[in-house]
Amino acid sequence: MQAETSPTARALRTLEILQTRPGTTADQLAERLGVTERAARRYIAILREAGIPVDSARGPHGGYRLRRGTRLPPVVFTQAEALSLVMAVLDGHPAAADSDDLVGTALTKVIQALPDGVGRQAAALREHAAAVPDRYSARPDPATASALVTAVAARRRVLVAYRGESGSQWEAEVDPWAVVVRHARWYLLCHSYRADAVRTYRIDRIRAVEPTPYGFTPPEGLDPVATLEQHLGVGWQFPTRVVFDAPPERVAPWIRPPMGRLEPLGDGCVLVGSTRNPAMYAQEWLSVIPLPFRVEGGPQLRAAVAELAARFTAALDGPAGQH
Repeated sequence: MQAETSPTARALRTLEILQTRPGTTADQLAERLGVTERAARRYIAILREAGIPVDSARGPHGGYRLRRGTRLPPVVFTQAEALSLVMAVLDGHPAAADSDDLVGTALTKVIQALPDGVGRQAAALREHAAAVPDRYSARPDPATASALVTAVAARRRVLVAYRGESGSQWEAEVDPWAVVVRHARWYLLCHSYRADAVRTYRIDRIRAVEPTPYGFTPPEGLDPVATLEQHLGVGWQFPTRVVFDAPPERVAPWIRPPMGRLEPLGDGCVLVGSTRNPAMYAQEWLSVIPLPFRVEGGPQLRAAVAELAARFTAALDGPAGQH
C-alpha cells in the first residue's frame, strides 16, 4: 500500500496522465491524483528532476505536456521497484553482477533505460552488492525452458531427450503439466509415457524438446508445487526404507519431500522413497534427524549409513583430548 501513495509512485502516475492527456492543468492533475494543486506541481517537479522534460503553458490551451519528441523508456520503475528488481536478480542469479554474463547484460540494459536518479541507485546497488552463488542451483538453457513453457501453455505433448546424472541418455514422450522452479533448480512436472508414471525431470538435463501432434489434458485441480514435491523422492535408482519408533507427527517436521513418503507403521512410522545418491541421503538428510531410526533398505542406503557411522566412530578413536 505504501508504494501506491508514495511521491515517486504518484509522479509516475502523473507521467502516465501527461502521456495520455497532454495539456492537463494543475487543478485537473490534482483532481485525478486526489491531491492538492501544490502537491500536483511537486510531482511535476519530481519528473523534471528525473530528467523528463515537462513543458507548461498558460492560457485556455495551456497546461502541462511532455516536450515534443520526448523519448521515454517503455517501462518506468519507481526507485523501490528498480532496487527490488536488481536485488531479486542478484539473489536468483549472482553472476548477473558481471556485465559479461547473459543475465548481467540484460540487467545493464534495464538499468540504462531508467531515469538518471533511479538508474544511479540501481547501478550502485548492482556494483557494490556481493552475492554468493547457490552451489545447488542449476539453470537450464533459456530456449529449452521456453519450449517447455510453450508446450505447457498449449497442452501439447513433447518428445524430450534427457541426460541423467551418470551420463546415460534416453528419450521419452511426456505430457508437460508444469514448469516449477524450486530452490534455484528448474523442473518439468510431467506424465512420462516411457515410465507410464508421473515424473520430475531437471530441465538443465533436457538436451532437446520436440513438439508432437498430440494434445493432453492435465489432472483436474493440479497443484504443481505440491505434486512436484510429492514425486521428487519417487522413481530414482536406489530404493529407501527407514523406520521410526516415533509417531508421524513427530517425524514429519524433519522430512523433506524428496526423501519419500511418510506412512504410519504400528506405533511409529516408515519413510519409503528412493534416491540417486545414497551417500547424500545418509549424510545430509538422515544424519540431522534427532530421533531414533533404523534403515531397513535398500542395501545401498544401508551401506552408506554404515560408512558414515564408521567415519564418526573413527573420529573418536585415540586418547581423550587428542586432535
